[in-house]
Amino acid sequence: MSIIKTQDLTKIYVDHTVEVHALNGVTLDVAEREFTAVVGPSGSGKTTFLNIVGGLDNPSSGTVSIGDTDITDLKDNELIDFRLNNIGFVFQAYNLIPVLTAKENVEFIMLMQKKSKKERDSRVEELLVAVGLGDQMNKKPREMSGGQQQRVAVARALASKPKFVLADEPTANLDSKTAINLLEIMANLNKEEGITFIFSTHDQKVIDRARRIVTLEDGKIVSDVEQNV
Repeated sequence: MSIIKTQDLTKIYVDHTVEVHALNGVTLDVAEREFTAVVGPSGSGKTTFLNIVGGLDNPSSGTVSIGDTDITDLKDNELIDFRLNNIGFVFQAYNLIPVLTAKENVEFIMLMQKKSKKERDSRVEELLVAVGLGDQMNKKPREMSGGQQQRVAVARALASKPKFVLADEPTANLDSKTAINLLEIMANLNKEEGITFIFSTHDQKVIDRARRIVTLEDGKIVSDVEQNV
């Protein structure tokens, strides 16, 4: 069953009166439980594609459907609510709130969802244990390594019980050992809990572990292959 459908997505930026076509008619279906990498050279449109699928940017034309919802049709306030309840994000730069503990960073989105304290406490503990940080709940980002911060970011992305997680270059700032550990955690979450992951990446370690590789060049899909991992 498809969880994401894009149809003829285009994105045109204007740079000093010159039109730049970041996406050029991208049509793609992503099914539930996929572990997919979107790859391609710098400037190929990977991050633009993820940002539009995640409702962080608007296409110039085309549509994005998440389940039965065409998010390109939503008003700004509707889109904010939809993202909050349906999409998890993991960014290259972690984007943790520095004054909050790991527990509070993961909990934050659930506060916005108005979840009860009991539900928040249970979910946060479950997630931080799942990413191997059950003993780091009360540490702030500055007290944690880059790999630990990125694992907190993964837990935070899952806190809202999203339909899928978008991960934009999540291993770019990590050493090889830490990156592999993080990818194994996400692969286990994908296999054991059925969480759909879509990566934008240059990292061969991510590509080697993905079960589907979608390659973009000049804003177009030039290859879409399944691989056994």
